[in-house]
Amino acid sequence: MGDVAATAAARPVQIDPVPRVSIQAFCESPEVAAFVSAAVSDRRMAKAHVKQNTGGALAAVEAYKNAPTPNVILLEAPAEREALLAHLDELSHSCDAGTKVIVLGRTNDILLYRELMSRGVSDYLVPPFEVVDLVRAVSHLFRAPGVKPLGRLIAVVGARGGVGASTVAHNLAWALSSATEMATIIADFDLAFGTAGLNYNQDPPQGIAEAVFAPERVDGVLVDRLLSKCGEHLNLLAAPATLDRVVDLTETSFESLLDALRASTPWAVLDLPHVWTSWARRTLIAADEIVLVAGPDLASLRNAKNLLDHVKIPRQNDHPPRLVLNGVGMLKRPEIAIADFAKTVEVEPVAVIPHDPKLFGAAANNGQMIAEIEGKGKIAEMFADLATRIAGRPEARKKKGFLDPLIASISFLRS
Repeated sequence: MGDVAATAAARPVQIDPVPRVSIQAFCESPEVAAFVSAAVSDRRMAKAHVKQNTGGALAAVEAYKNAPTPNVILLEAPAEREALLAHLDELSHSCDAGTKVIVLGRTNDILLYRELMSRGVSDYLVPPFEVVDLVRAVSHLFRAPGVKPLGRLIAVVGARGGVGASTVAHNLAWALSSATEMATIIADFDLAFGTAGLNYNQDPPQGIAEAVFAPERVDGVLVDRLLSKCGEHLNLLAAPATLDRVVDLTETSFESLLDALRASTPWAVLDLPHVWTSWARRTLIAADEIVLVAGPDLASLRNAKNLLDHVKIPRQNDHPPRLVLNGVGMLKRPEIAIADFAKTVEVEPVAVIPHDPKLFGAAANNGQMIAEIEGKGKIAEMFADLATRIAGRPEARKKKGFLDPLIASISFLRS
């Protein structure tokens, strides 16, 4: 019996890798800060984006008064028990749905543990701290059976062809990754004619087709292998954009891929082609958010109305689709007035993007995003505003002050 116990104790600890989550730690003491740094360097934390701050729980309360919270907050508990509970109560008013809190405590106090659990704290670790304990705690938050999927899927679709839905999708993904500082994937679902690779100046040898045509092989490891890096927090799942084979997809062709994206990445922007097939309809309805891009013309008006009406019933408990009017104000072109468009479709546009062929043409020809060419411009600000609306805290885009280093992160939409 003793030999069996010794063998079990000698076995390596099995901990799943932490997915691409955003983590912010608020430490008071150098010892705990060093402990967190050591945990961050563990190989299983390689995908996580971690930022360490000083000031403990009080600093966290101040940081998130006007800024969205990350996926995980690590708090070093203050010496006084009542101070910790008071800070957590304050933090609860700012904490976004889906944010997890782990408290690094000072004493093994069962009564305090119960108080923390009743306040929604995800875990409570006590000294002596071991790196593997923190890594296991973070991993368990997203890998345990029954845990809600990590990521959110944002489907971007055009009311008709040629309205610039792909351009909006690509710039939205860029803005989301920049504003939230969270891992974001832009997935090009137009296998034959997708333009994401061109717009990001990427030509990866592999992409989304490998996942679609072999769904039984799809998991987080395969998705990682297929990604092409476009920025610090942005990765591309490109379309092959070749006509070597005819693409006849079934209704469930993308199911495995969507599950893998939800399980591994906070944000996935789906660039959907303007088609109406069983898989396109299924993907659109299954998305967490829909961004509908339309032009100020009659065909866009009719199709937008039809699409909005069609998804209303199956998505009656979801956020309504967000309408973006693109290419507004083209010289000498008769256009439907914005107010009339909104009244007919019964949805107010969240963004009205002006016609600017010089800016968008330069971005397309250079393989760049609008923010890279004219980061301070009005259109770049529109994409940034749309990103923070989807992320759930548009007020966080107000002018920043001396707390800027503490409030840089952003998190999920309140459900």
